[in-house]
Parts: sequence; structure tokens; C-alpha cells
Amino acid sequence: MSVRSCLLAILTIGPAYGFQLHGELESRTAGRRAVNVGQIYGTLERLVKQEAVESAGRTPDGLPLYRITALGRAEALQWLSGTESTPDDEWNDMVDRVLIAASLPDPHALGIDAREVVAGYRQRWQSVAELAAVVAAGTDFESVDTAGTGAERLAGAARVTLAAAALAWLRDVDTLLADGPTEAFQHGLNDVRPKRGRRPASVA
Repeated sequence: MSVRSCLLAILTIGPAYGFQLHGELESRTAGRRAVNVGQIYGTLERLVKQEAVESAGRTPDGLPLYRITALGRAEALQWLSGTESTPDDEWNDMVDRVLIAASLPDPHALGIDAREVVAGYRQRWQSVAELAAVVAAGTDFESVDTAGTGAERLAGAARVTLAAAALAWLRDVDTLLADGPTEAFQHGLNDVRPKRGRRPASVA
């Protein structure tokens, strides 16, 4: 999971404090992966230094609020619009992007909605499937007469299977997003106050 990118996407909804963002990240990704509160605050501090996030004052009880900047908003849009990932993270990154995009209450305000994210990934995985099928068959596009090694063919078969699973999931997601009421997916920030939480240093 790119905690940085997920936080920026969530902050496009509006200002929030660290413990609130921790809960938003967990709920909007269905609790798929645990991130501790310290990691949230550490990421926010780096984002402030990099001018992707800025201070938005404090809550009535003194918790620092964070607000996304134009630079951070552009980065969030770039992340949601993209399909790039390292090989080890491509499945999880895809699910994170789709879940976060589907949860945004006004996706058009950012310039992209969840179905556009899904469409981008369907195009990408279709290309992956086609290339992997060629490798699994024992040839490649550079030299169709050259058989791949056994390992390459097995890896290609694995990629074909992964691509098929991704395409099947994306097809189901697109159907759900098209048919389901938007309120089943989209929601604003949760205003329920935590009973306790870390009070980090002031935001510059």
C-alpha cells in the first residue's frame, strides 16, 4: 500500500487530523492492511515538508488538522489515474486505487471517478494477458521462433492466471459501481471523535 498516495487522495475530501485519517484509510480499504497511527503521522510530516500538505489549524480539542495543497492534489490525481506498480505490489495497488476512488464523495471534483480507474486497469491487464499468453506458449514478440525457457513459460502462465483474475474482479467491480447506489460506496469524512489519540508536534 502507498500510504502517502492514499492519504493524499483522502485529503481531497477535506481537512482532517491524523487519527481521523488512520480510521478513514482503514475503512476505505476495508481493513485490508494494517497501518499504525505513527506511520500516518510520520507520512503527514513528510508531506508537509514537501508542501503537498499544509496546516489547516486545529480541532476544538487541539488536534492539528491537515489540508491538501494544489501540489498534493495533482499528485493524488496522478496516482488514481495511473496503473504503475512494482511487480510485487501490482494486485494490492490496483485494489487500493479502486477502493479509494470508489469511496470519494465527489470524484468529479478531482477529475476522475472509480469507473475510469477500473477502465484504465482493464486496459492494462488485457495487455498483460496478451503478452503473458505469448510467453507461456513458448515464444516472444521479438523472435517468435525462439522458445522460452521452462521458467519463463511457467512465469508466463502465472501472469496469464493473474491477469484473468484481475480482469474478472474489475468486471465485477464495474457492474457493482454501475448498478449500486452511489451512497453504498461514496462517503465523506467520519466525524466521530476518537476517545484518545496521539497529539503530535505542531504543523509548521
